[in-house]
Amino acid sequence: MPEPLDLYLAAPRGFCAGVDRAIKIVEMALEKWGAPVYVRHEIVHNRFVVDGLRDKGAVFVEELDQCPPDRPVIFSAHGVPKSVPAEAERRHMLYVDATCPLVSKVHIEAERHHENGLQMVMIGHAGHPEVIGTMGQLPEGEVMLVETPGDVAHLAPRDPARLAYITQTTLSVDDTAAVVAALRARFPAIIGPHKEDICYATTNRQEAVKAMAPLIDALLVIGAPNSSNSKRLVEVGSREGCRYAQLVQRAADIDWRALEGIRAVGITAGASAPEVLVEEVIEAFRSRYDVTERQVETATEDIEFKVPRVLRVPA
Repeated sequence: MPEPLDLYLAAPRGFCAGVDRAIKIVEMALEKWGAPVYVRHEIVHNRFVVDGLRDKGAVFVEELDQCPPDRPVIFSAHGVPKSVPAEAERRHMLYVDATCPLVSKVHIEAERHHENGLQMVMIGHAGHPEVIGTMGQLPEGEVMLVETPGDVAHLAPRDPARLAYITQTTLSVDDTAAVVAALRARFPAIIGPHKEDICYATTNRQEAVKAMAPLIDALLVIGAPNSSNSKRLVEVGSREGCRYAQLVQRAADIDWRALEGIRAVGITAGASAPEVLVEEVIEAFRSRYDVTERQVETATEDIEFKVPRVLRVPA
């Protein structure tokens, strides 16, 4: 007889409004213009989603010079530097910007501060597409990047009294608070965002993991290894006391030996992971254990973002 197992399911989990919108943009572009439609960078960081769109006729590239000028190109949800749409316009390309509106909000913030003569500090992970896109909104040298509180000591701003900070939208809430504290300690006049830049979905998913952590022995986060918000969920689980916290792309990646003897497992999914992968993982547990499902709900999400006008069908 299968051993009993309590399976705690985090809510909210999985797709956020920005990811849902970005995927719809690619699907609607394929319907409107037919295949192929080119997408600069993975539309969202999830292989299952990307492969599904590729099967429908999307072609994923890293740079615009890999796109023919006569086919539409879509910019990913992470955002792009200003140089990218400028190059698309120079080549007379049809492009659709699928940047998440909450990332665009950070871009607008950065530009507003720049216009007011402030130099920017960005809290984020070097090399992440969102960070590259946000830093690329302003001229070279106008955005200084920090990842940790220790990085703050090495900043050499033009004028310490004329600074503002912004953040990547998918960071750890707790880690970011520590960096902000270091910035405020060194630069008391630094200006922060009116509303924090870490997006609602990232915050909500981290809060659900925190609520679940005392109830579980192991945490599985369904998400891609290049998904910032998914990796942060693993870190939150570990910090909150989970003996075992692991990122898995899908059920085939589960290390069952590591779960031997464990009686309570938590499951969540990053903001770019579809619910079908969560269901796949739940079924994998049901095939091995006598599962009792338990929900841990900490927030309700009903946000929806509109798709660009160019893709809308007239009523």
